[in-house]
Parts: sequence; structure tokens; C-alpha cells
Amino acid sequence: MENKNIKLQPVISEKSYELANALNKYTFLVTGGINKIEIKQLVEKEYKVKVLKVNTVVRPGKLYRDHKTNKKFRKGDSTKAVVTLKKGDKIDEFLNI
Repeated sequence: MENKNIKLQPVISEKSYELANALNKYTFLVTGGINKIEIKQLVEKEYKVKVLKVNTVVRPGKLYRDHKTNKKFRKGDSTKAVVTLKKGDKIDEFLNI
């Protein structure tokens, strides 16, 4: 893993809590440009759990328009990662936020 500034932020929503409690899947927002292997290594290192699977979804940035010049711009994309943990492993900090 290179010297990348990787940010791992838990997603707090009703759906993410339901996934965490029922299916042992935890949702994180990560910075763009990293792959599933790096996400897996980062979660295992930071939370000391065993990751079985990582699913990622690229969320496109919001489209906005400059009203003076009528040009359209798009904010940066973000990546949402859904991490499946081994049965019996939990991330307590995720549920206490």
C-alpha cells in the first residue's frame, strides 16, 4: 500500500444500522482512488476484525451550475464501501457513534 491519505468514515443511517445488526455488514465512505484490497487491509488493521468481502459503490458528485457563466460543474465522486465481517466479529465503535 502506497503512502495515500486514506479516510475511512462510517455511514450513519437507519439502513446501515440494520445491515450491521442483522447481516454483520458495515458501511463506510472512503476517499476515491483506492481499491477493495486496500479497503480490506485498512478495516482489518484499524478495527482488528476479519473481513470476508468488500462491495463498493461509486456515488457521483452533485451537479451544480455557475449562474454567472451558465457553466455546469460536478463535485468530486465519493466511494461507499460495504464490508462483510466474519461471523462473531463486530465493530463496537460503529454502533456507538
